[in-house]
Amino acid sequence: MIVERIWTGNAYRNFNYLIACPETGEALAIDPLDHEKCLAAAKAKGWQITQILNTHEHRDHTGGNEAMVAATGARLLAHFRAGARIAGVDRGVKAGDIIKVGKRVELECMDTPGHTMCHICLRSHTDQPALFSGDTLFNAGAGNCHNGGDPGELYATFVGQLAKLPDDTKIYPGHDYIENNLRFTLSIEPENSAARALLPHVAGHDPKTSIVTTLKDEGQFNTFFRLTSASVIARLRESFPDLPEEPDPRTVFLKLRELRNRW
Repeated sequence: MIVERIWTGNAYRNFNYLIACPETGEALAIDPLDHEKCLAAAKAKGWQITQILNTHEHRDHTGGNEAMVAATGARLLAHFRAGARIAGVDRGVKAGDIIKVGKRVELECMDTPGHTMCHICLRSHTDQPALFSGDTLFNAGAGNCHNGGDPGELYATFVGQLAKLPDDTKIYPGHDYIENNLRFTLSIEPENSAARALLPHVAGHDPKTSIVTTLKDEGQFNTFFRLTSASVIARLRESFPDLPEEPDPRTVFLKLRELRNRW
């Protein structure tokens, strides 16, 4: 499996992705908002884009669909319940469905509600696992739930699915928010050495060459995975004095999401 991460350079800081089969040159485009950059990258590599996958229905992820289909004839894939929100879906996918790219690439669909209720993440069936997480999981952060989502569902996705993936899973999110997310971590957990060590390397960085984290890394500096940390809980209590003495992980997650919304 070959992964080409494409930095759009837009105001929303989107990443687009091409996933290619090294044997056939067939490629899957994930959320190809900047269709011109995606098409140029495929042409430079000698790849043929045959499929498009939208992780969810927001326009900054679907906005390149029409032009991409017109240029390539690719089939459009999305969550099986997103057809009313995404025009032209050829294949609706659900949890456990396999997307094959060429002869050697298999990607498994995960139904990951929270940011929206029709959100798909893809995990690779490779020796080095990878997760294409859309707007569910960001480097050092979690998606918001402002436009059709639910923070309780996002918590269930994090704890019930993402946290159970292998530690060496590489994380490929839909946006570059790592600098701000690390600053949020340090606002909640100032003594977090992993976040403090990484921040200088991503402050003002070029997203084209940004770090690719693993799930193990995320466990060290992503507060949304650090729900039992005594220091996180203590700092949360400063903003939420009515927080129980020993809050359950779901409560911590929801309060973190609430705090991040206004941070």
